[in-house]
Parts: sequence; structure tokens; C-alpha cells
Amino acid sequence: MIRIFDVLISVIVLMIITPFLLLISILIVLEDGFPIIFRQSRTGLNGKPFIMFKLRSMRNRQSEGLNLTVGGRDSRILKVGRVIRKSKLDEIPQLINVLRGDMSIVGPRPEVKKYTDLYDNKQRQVLSVRPGITDFASIEFRNENELLERAEYPEQFYIETIMPEKIQLNQIFVDNPSLRNYFAIIIRTIKKIILS
Repeated sequence: MIRIFDVLISVIVLMIITPFLLLISILIVLEDGFPIIFRQSRTGLNGKPFIMFKLRSMRNRQSEGLNLTVGGRDSRILKVGRVIRKSKLDEIPQLINVLRGDMSIVGPRPEVKKYTDLYDNKQRQVLSVRPGITDFASIEFRNENELLERAEYPEQFYIETIMPEKIQLNQIFVDNPSLRNYFAIIIRTIKKIILS
């Protein structure tokens, strides 16, 4: 049932939002040229890698190989990038990942291999479900970039503090991937975006 709703919601949202995506694409090109889509390898279901899509929000030739951004002080982020990151519009191309079966709308956010290689056996349980566009951890850590901005050593803070807490929150859906939790997370995500 979750897979059916994944496909239905993805198709409907893409149909509605395509004009906005075209406008954002034009703004990205005007500010920093091509490409419009940022592609990055992430760890998916059962540890299998896949290419995740996002609207490019960082300066061209400066986003390759970078795993973390650090809020307002990160000069690599485009002007249009700041807007689409705050509104989460940069995540919309991941609906294509959902249609392809790489991702679900709801599930643990997919990490880069560099970080999933650090998981212990218990933490690797989050790889037993499809990664998602949103989850309880995404809602709780919506201000992650600001937390990293205040940290003296952002990557160390992410690995030692944020990542373990996010995995614990991910476990809620992993343990109970019900339609009730699925729609509860979607509704909470929409509310969070609208109210922020």
C-alpha cells in the first residue's frame, strides 16, 4: 500500500509543481549556469547505492564531494538555493527517485557511504527500509544547517551528535512502517514547512 501511495502522490505532485520547477530551473541557470540537477550517490535499501537527484542549490564546480553545509556562513549556496532549501523545493526531483523505486516519500533520509560506513550493526537497521524524502528525523532536525553553523567542528558534531539522534528517530518508522505513520509524517512535514 505504501508503494501505491508513493507512486500516486509523486505523479500528482510532479504534475502540479512542474511549472514552478521550470521557473526555478531558469533562475538556477541565470545565476550559475548548468547543470540544474545535482546528482549524488547515496546508500539505499539494504546498503545498495543509488543516484539521488536534487535541484542544484550550490555553486557549480563547488558542490562535488561535499557532504555538509553550514547554514548562513556557507558562501557556496546560491541566492535561489537559499530559498529552495528553506522551502524544501530542492528535494522535489527525488520524486523521480520514488517513481524509480530507489526511495519512498517517507523513510530514513539516505546518507552518503562515508557516513553509513560508520554505522554499527544496530544502526544499520535503518537500511532495511527504502530511504525517504522525509521522516521524523527530518522534521526534528529541520534546522540542522544552523546547528552545524554554530559548531566549532561541524562534521565531528554531525557524526558524534546529530547522526546518532537522527538514526534513533528513524527507528520509529523502521519499527512500524504503517500507513498511519506514513501519513502522520507527511502531514507533520507539510505543517513544518508552512509554519517555518
